[in-house]
Amino acid sequence: MHLAAELRLPTNWLDYSILAIYFVVVLGIGFAARASVRTSLDFFLSGRSLPAWVTGLAFVAANLGATEILGMAATGAQYGVAVVHWYWIGAIPAMVFLGLVMMPFYYGSKVRSVPEFLLQRFDRPAHLLSSVLFAFAAILIAGVNLYALSIVVEALLGWPQWVSIVVAGFFVLAYITVGGLSSAIYNEVLQFFVILAALIPLTILGLKRVGGWDGLTSSLEKSHGADFLSAWGGTGIGDANPLGANWLTIVLGLGFVLSFGYWTTNFAEVQRALSAKNLSAAKRTPLIAAFPKIFIVFVVMIPGLVAAVLVPGIGADGSGLTYNDAIPLLMQELLPNGVLGIAVTGLLAAFMAGMAANVSSFNTVFTADIWAKYVVKDREDGYYLRFGRLVTALGVLASIGTAFLAASFSNIMGYLQTLFSFFNVPMFVVFIIGMFWKRASVKSGFWGLIAGTAAAMVNYFVIYKQGVVGIPTDQGANFVSAIVGFVAGAVVMVVVTLFTAPKPEAELAGLVYGTRSPGTDEAPSDGDDAWYRRPALLGWGAVVLAALCYLPYSF
Repeated sequence: MHLAAELRLPTNWLDYSILAIYFVVVLGIGFAARASVRTSLDFFLSGRSLPAWVTGLAFVAANLGATEILGMAATGAQYGVAVVHWYWIGAIPAMVFLGLVMMPFYYGSKVRSVPEFLLQRFDRPAHLLSSVLFAFAAILIAGVNLYALSIVVEALLGWPQWVSIVVAGFFVLAYITVGGLSSAIYNEVLQFFVILAALIPLTILGLKRVGGWDGLTSSLEKSHGADFLSAWGGTGIGDANPLGANWLTIVLGLGFVLSFGYWTTNFAEVQRALSAKNLSAAKRTPLIAAFPKIFIVFVVMIPGLVAAVLVPGIGADGSGLTYNDAIPLLMQELLPNGVLGIAVTGLLAAFMAGMAANVSSFNTVFTADIWAKYVVKDREDGYYLRFGRLVTALGVLASIGTAFLAASFSNIMGYLQTLFSFFNVPMFVVFIIGMFWKRASVKSGFWGLIAGTAAAMVNYFVIYKQGVVGIPTDQGANFVSAIVGFVAGAVVMVVVTLFTAPKPEAELAGLVYGTRSPGTDEAPSDGDDAWYRRPALLGWGAVVLAALCYLPYSF
């Protein structure tokens, strides 16, 4: 898919100058960070030395990539105000939970990655499987950011899409390979402010063009109906709404399973908190990030709504425009030169932040969790530092390939949510049961991952795509897939646990709630084992939950 010819941006020397200055600064940060990279821990986790405000801004900026900019604007243009669910229900609660509940386990256990925690809590098969699944997902998601980046480069320079993808990929490769995670994080802090400088003028000028908020809502109500302007309108069981989902699948599928699965186990985010200088800073990292996350929804949703007014045929068959084109359309239509340069720079910053986050987490997991533990063991630290740089290059090359896969989706947000339901949700159920249920056996983690991933894929590719159950939209199907994957993983973990041996309690210190708090001498809390005495209750509850997620679509 190529960007429509009419979307070429009217850039001039001033816009290119702003862009060039930004590129020089980004590469300068990368080379400056190189001086601090002496060990593999420096390369992969910044030596665990960064203050909370830096890791907090990097945490939110790492997510402020294709998902936020093109993806959420596309979702706003396609589904309307319901996009707020991805923030106020689908992000903030999970970010708070990560900071207050899960970071003490991650940081206190001194793991270098999220999959490594599973090695300590369960066994090697669970660790290897989670590492492979995460590495694969990270490359797919990095490809989404790279594809989104190529859309802007194509609009800016008129290059063919494949050239845009390759050039953008190699530019990101340069500064990550040189400076490691520190380079990525400090660039993400800079990118956070550049992104806001791009989106805020676009939002203000867009509202001005359509007659303010009143003019926007009046136009959308006439063209799309009242439910398009209501987050919960038409979400009753059996009712129709633009999102194609009901309150049950929104709350359980997005608000609990997809949200917690992404924010608490996605190493691209958790890695930023693990690079903090101490446990207190690590816990505050997602909490600091949650504050701007509350308000960012407005500067990505409103441009999507404005595009739905100014370009009524966007996303329609035969129009030549997909929902992903919403932001470039508004940039072309609304921004004068100079401001256009800032906007283009902000978009490039956003996509590089998202891609860098996934590539830097990929090189850590592949090097520390796969290569160092299963292929080439017990080598000197310098070897793994060099290998990590090599894997970074391989990860970017692989991302270039997966970028073309992302190009086949009209709304890349839907594609991302599909990936999250396949990979993040099964990992989340294994983490959450492993952290709160001491009886969960070492074998249950591996089989829970297998069952959760397989069930989510079967629901999407067979039950939804083959029309076994009539789910109206891809987003609705993603919510259901997430619930089914979570339930299947939970049920299998309970069943396997009942027939296999638990891990010795002495080996669970600091890994399970109620055992000694990581890094402290606090005694275990009382009353933490009340619900794990009845694992069958969890299993039956999960079965009922799975049945409920299909029930609304029978109406």
